[in-house]
Amino acid sequence: MRTRLRGRPRECNPLRRRSDVVEAWTALAVAVLVGAGAPLVGAVAAWWAHGEARATAAEQRADRHRVRAEVVGWSAGTRPSSRAGGRHVYRALVRWTEPGEGRRTALARVPPDARRGDVVHVWFDSRGRDVPPPVDNASVWQHSIGVGTCAAGVSAAGVLLVHRAVREVALRRRLAEWERAWARTEPEWTHRGA
Repeated sequence: MRTRLRGRPRECNPLRRRSDVVEAWTALAVAVLVGAGAPLVGAVAAWWAHGEARATAAEQRADRHRVRAEVVGWSAGTRPSSRAGGRHVYRALVRWTEPGEGRRTALARVPPDARRGDVVHVWFDSRGRDVPPPVDNASVWQHSIGVGTCAAGVSAAGVLLVHRAVREVALRRRLAEWERAWARTEPEWTHRGA
């Protein structure tokens, strides 16, 4: 037999408190926000980061140029000067011929296995300073995905923390309501006062 709900007022469950209703609605809101809101925040953050990283890469490509140079000697110390891409980079004296300017010599980053007389590719900016190569497309995408993932994770964690706080408040109120109800009911059950 089916019960028709349409047209009938909803019956209230006397055991269902207002804190239960609030907690149920916040659970639904959390599910929607974590399921749809966090990925949306992540996508927007990734889109923004991708645009910023592409602009930076374009600036670097416009400002930097690659030179094919010969390793002429080593700097004072042969210790690694920095880490680039998970490997050590050494500085060495390199020489190359630039059209219209003749031979040039500068201290530049070279791979650790470079020997005197080897031909290597080095990067310089418009001021002639030794710089790392410009950011490539793979790095732009890695940066975008990383930012998007972090933004989605942080927003989901924030929603879950707010949900936990709401549950704590609802639990405290529910316990206080139960205490008040028990204070009214307990004398009848224990027959204290009779």
